[in-house]
Amino acid sequence: MSEAPVYRRVLLKLSGEGLMGDKDFGLCTETVNRIAEEVKTVHDMGVELCLVIGAGNIFRGMSAAASTIERTSADYMGMLATVMNALAMQSALEAKGVSTRVQSAIPMNTVCEPFIRRRAVRHLEKGRVVIFAAGTGNPFFTTDTAAALRAIEMSSDALLKGTQVDGVYSADPKKDASATRYERLSYQQVLAENLRVMDTSAIALARDNKLPILVFDLHTPGAFAQVVCGKGTFTTVE
Repeated sequence: MSEAPVYRRVLLKLSGEGLMGDKDFGLCTETVNRIAEEVKTVHDMGVELCLVIGAGNIFRGMSAAASTIERTSADYMGMLATVMNALAMQSALEAKGVSTRVQSAIPMNTVCEPFIRRRAVRHLEKGRVVIFAAGTGNPFFTTDTAAALRAIEMSSDALLKGTQVDGVYSADPKKDASATRYERLSYQQVLAENLRVMDTSAIALARDNKLPILVFDLHTPGAFAQVVCGKGTFTTVE
C-alpha cells in the first residue's frame, strides 16, 4: 500500500463473533486466516500492533448452560474462552511469519505469558504483535473495557474496533433501513444516546485518557490497513 500510516501504535479490538464466519459458534479457520492476513498487512507497514479478542464465538455457544451459572464463574469462563481465541490467532499469525506473543491477565504459564506491561511494550518495540487475553482478569468487566485499558497502558495512538458494519449507526442497519451512519461522534454523544459502540466503562476510560476510537467493518478486505492510513470508511469517536 502506497499510503503511509497515520498511527505509530494501535490496539485492534475484535469480537469473538467476528471469528465465526458463517458458523453458529466456534472458529472459522478461513475467517481467522483472513483476519490474520489483514493484521500482517498493517504489521508490514511498520505499525506496532496489539489485539484484544472477545469470546462470543465460544461462550455464546454455551449460553443455555451459562444462564444457570453464577455470574462471576460465567465471567471467568468467558475469560478462558478469550485465551483460546488468542492462541488461535497467534497460530494463524505465526504461520504467516508474524512474531506474536499472547499475554493473559489470568496467569497460565504453560500456554502463554502473564500480562506484564513493560514486557508487552518491549515486545511491541521489537516488532512483535501482542495479543492480550483473559480480559482485565476481573469479572464484571467486558473485553471492550479490557481493550480500552490495554490501549491506554500501551500508550496506543488509537483503539480500532472491527465490527460487522462500516461504522456507528443510529440503529442496527441490518434491521432498520432508516438507520443513519455517523462520520464523527463525541464520547459524550455515545454515552448520552446510548449508541452501541462499546460499553460505557470503555467509553469513559477512552474519554478520560483522550484515546480516539475508530469503528470500521472487519469483513471488508483491506479496511484495517486503510483505516490505519486515515482512509476508507469508519466512524471516529473522540
